[in-house]
Amino acid sequence: MIPEREKRGIFECLFVNPIRLGVLILLIGAVWIGVRVYVAYLSAPVSARPGPETFSTLTIEKGTSLREIGDLLARKKLIKSADFFVLYVRWKGKERQIEAGSYRISSAWPLREILDRIVGGKVISYRVTIPEGYTAAQIGHLLAVKGIANEAAFQAALTSEEFDYPFLKGIPPGPNRLEGYLFPATYEFQAGLSEKEIIDQMLKTFQKAFTPELQQRAAQMGLSVRQVVILASLVEREAKLDRERPLIAAVFLNRLKNGMRLESCATIQYILGKQKEKLTYEDLKIPSPYNTYLNNGLPPGPIANPGLASIKAVLYPAEVKYLYFVARGDGSHVFSLTLREHEAAARQYVGE
Repeated sequence: MIPEREKRGIFECLFVNPIRLGVLILLIGAVWIGVRVYVAYLSAPVSARPGPETFSTLTIEKGTSLREIGDLLARKKLIKSADFFVLYVRWKGKERQIEAGSYRISSAWPLREILDRIVGGKVISYRVTIPEGYTAAQIGHLLAVKGIANEAAFQAALTSEEFDYPFLKGIPPGPNRLEGYLFPATYEFQAGLSEKEIIDQMLKTFQKAFTPELQQRAAQMGLSVRQVVILASLVEREAKLDRERPLIAAVFLNRLKNGMRLESCATIQYILGKQKEKLTYEDLKIPSPYNTYLNNGLPPGPIANPGLASIKAVLYPAEVKYLYFVARGDGSHVFSLTLREHEAAARQYVGE
C-alpha cells in the first residue's frame, strides 16, 4: 500500500499544483497534435498536382513481402515512407489482402487510395482481339506488338509447356501442337501474366466454345475434335464470306468422301509461312506433309486458329455435291460439280 504521505505527494503534484498539471496537458496535447500532423503528412500524396506524368507501373510478384512492396513504392516515389506504409497496412489489417499483379499508381494519390488499389486487385489489363484465322505465330507477334507477351517466350511456351485439356490428348509434341486451339476472341489479359497463362486462357475459351453438343455432332459424323479443327482451319483460311463457309466445308468433306485430295491453296500458304498473292505450280510441288496437292487426306494439323463459325460450318455443312471452288477475286467463289466446270471457271476468273 502507498503510505498516506506518498499519496498526498502525488495528488499535490497533479492537483495541488495546477501549473504543473497545465504544462503536462499541454505537452500531451502537443505530442498528440504532432503525431497527427506527421501521420497526415506521410499519408498525403507525394505530388501536389495530378497528371499523366504522376503515374507509374507497380508490379507485385507472387510472394513479395509487405516490406518489399513498401520499398518498391518508395523507390518509385509513390509514397513518402516505406516504414510508415508497413505500419499503416498492418494497422488496417490488410497485409494478407494485397494481390499480385501490375497496377497503375499515381503519386498524386493519398496512401489510402494506393492501398485500396492494390488490395482491390484493380490491376492493369490489356484488351486485344485475336482475329479468326490467325496462326499461332501471328498471335504471338500481335501480343508482342500490344506489349502483352514476349514473342519468343510465347513460341517457346507453345512448344514446351504442358496443358491438361482432353482435346490435346494424343497430339504429338512440336511447335505446331497448339495450332488450331488458340481460340480467336476478344480477351482482357491482366498485365504480368506469363505466356503460359495467356495461352491457357485461349485454350479454356476453346474448350467452352466447343460445347458437348458440338462434340456429339462431330461423333455422329465420325469425326474427332482434331479432325473438325483441321477442316475448320482450312475453311477459315479459304472463306471470305460467312455464307460460303458451309459450302466450302461441304466441298472438303465431299472430296474426302470420294477419296480425292483436298488441294487447298491455304495449306501451301501455311507451308510458305506468308501470304503469297498468287501461287505458282512450283509452290504446289513443295514437299511437306501439309501439302494437300501431294498428300491424300487431311494435313497433320490445323493451319490456323478457326472461329466458331468455321467449326460449325464443318459440323453443319451445306447439303450440296460440289467438289470444286475457285475464287472470283471479290471474296466470293464459284462452286462446281465437275472438273470441266471448274476448269472453265478457273480460266474465267484466274486466267488458267
